Amino acid sequence: MKQFAQDGFCVFDADPRVLEWADAAADVARDMLQDADMRALWLRHQDTWFVGVDALSNAVDGSVSNVPLAGPWEALITQPKHWHRAQVSVVFEGYPKQDVGESDANHRFRINRAAAHVDGILLEDGRRYLREPHSFVLGIPLGDSTASPLVVWPRSHILMRDALRDIIGDKDPKSVDLTEGYKTARASVFAQIDPIEVTVVKGQSVLLHRHILHGVAPWKATDSAPDEGRMVAYFRPEYPETDMWLSTA
Repeated sequence: MKQFAQDGFCVFDADPRVLEWADAAADVARDMLQDADMRALWLRHQDTWFVGVDALSNAVDGSVSNVPLAGPWEALITQPKHWHRAQVSVVFEGYPKQDVGESDANHRFRINRAAAHVDGILLEDGRRYLREPHSFVLGIPLGDSTASPLVVWPRSHILMRDALRDIIGDKDPKSVDLTEGYKTARASVFAQIDPIEVTVVKGQSVLLHRHILHGVAPWKATDSAPDEGRMVAYFRPEYPETDMWLSTA
């Protein structure tokens, strides 16, 4: 609890409940990755990243193949009434190759800054808006791989939240163009906080604060993974009321 509040993330030790769920989800994910339509929809960066938003066919209670979703994160979250279909993020050797149409600057940012971002703040016509007011981000590895780990900027959730609160004020959070303030806040985090790589293996799980700056490390020459790549399932339940997204909780 203390680490999560202070640093904005928490890595949980291996748990048999999580391992059982991860095994079941991995079986489903491997089959899904062979689907030509899904590959055409979600492969990016010259086939080195399968984005897989809402790609896992879990039930609304989070279960997969009748294996319940349960784990040590439950002490730190408000249990959603409905779990959305999880993202299945799969990274392959060589990530990130430069995508078609991706600028050199954006590609360098992906390599040098792990494409650092706050989830739910999306680009629309070159401008950034809050479109998905997540309550938290829960990551569950689906395979035995330490390649391209999660990258976080510890304590950045406080700096980003305070900056976003100042930008939004008493307006509807979804109505405010966050572009310039978001970039300024992100640059401030880069200047003050060193990123760390967070390696999480199957059976473990990681909980991220909704405002933490995070990304994915490039694939190193020494990295390795199973044939299906480095697979992680991510849940990002949304608040029923957007205003809750800016709370200090």
